[in-house]
Amino acid sequence: MLLPWSSTQASEPASASSVSPGLIAALGQPAPARTPFAEARFMQVLDQPLVVSGELAWLGGDQLQRKVLRPQPETATIANGEVTLERAGKRPRHFSLKHAPQLQVLLDSFVALLSGDTERLNDAFEISQHGTANASWTLTLVPRDTRVAKTVASIAIDGNGKTSRCMWMQEDDGDLAVDLLGPLATQMPEQPSRELLQALCRGTH
Repeated sequence: MLLPWSSTQASEPASASSVSPGLIAALGQPAPARTPFAEARFMQVLDQPLVVSGELAWLGGDQLQRKVLRPQPETATIANGEVTLERAGKRPRHFSLKHAPQLQVLLDSFVALLSGDTERLNDAFEISQHGTANASWTLTLVPRDTRVAKTVASIAIDGNGKTSRCMWMQEDDGDLAVDLLGPLATQMPEQPSRELLQALCRGTH
């Protein structure tokens, strides 16, 4: 399942090519599709990365849910162009997806990949592919929407065959979020570094 950059890139092959429709089609799954994730967020204002874990779920159409289970439960649900944020002991918050560029990028990339929709992915991103569909590969996605690009510079998704292993979201301000996906989520180190996460995503650790 699901789902850049200079020195922080997850993989650094020698050459790139246009995206293969066969690869995107192979990643498609019927809804609902769910996968565990563990995220390390590297922020310039913090000495150590923030680590959260939980579940990502595509519920069909443009409905996406990001459920954080640790360290503090929180659920963000995208549906009908609106984001609903739920936290224990607090009233749900509702706001337009237009005010959350990171979630818009997550929605576009996640839904396009899980539905095997190459056209949607091309509409939302400039795409380059490293590697081949039957081996290790990396898709690098650069948002076409200039408003979104002012917040999210790029996304890279590392995978092998029909399986996505990692997603790297590079923000324009220099912050970086690295998500380990599926079974790899259980391998998030207690004290993650960019180098260690690169090795996990490459399958060399």
